[in-house]
Amino acid sequence: MPRQEREVSIMYTATWNGVELARSSNTIEIEGNQYFPPEDVKMEYFEKTDYHTTCPWKGFASYYSIRVNGNVNENAAWYYAEPKEKAVQIKDHVAFWKGVKVEKA
Repeated sequence: MPRQEREVSIMYTATWNGVELARSSNTIEIEGNQYFPPEDVKMEYFEKTDYHTTCPWKGFASYYSIRVNGNVNENAAWYYAEPKEKAVQIKDHVAFWKGVKVEKA
């Protein structure tokens, strides 16, 4: 009987201003960004904003600002609440930019 290889999950963290915002071994990488599942994101640091962008194949992106220790990082995280068909796997997953450090844990 052939030996089965076990898939090894890689743990990623997202940190900003000395605080861990997300930690997951179930991220999805798209275009070099790690998308964190919503259950692995510490939402107490996030505030929805009115900022939006559109991706031709993922759809309409909404943004969060991040508030940590009195500092605000405007529109530093985004998500797709209703992604297009080719991106349904990242529905409500959160990705980061603007100085948020995403790295292997």
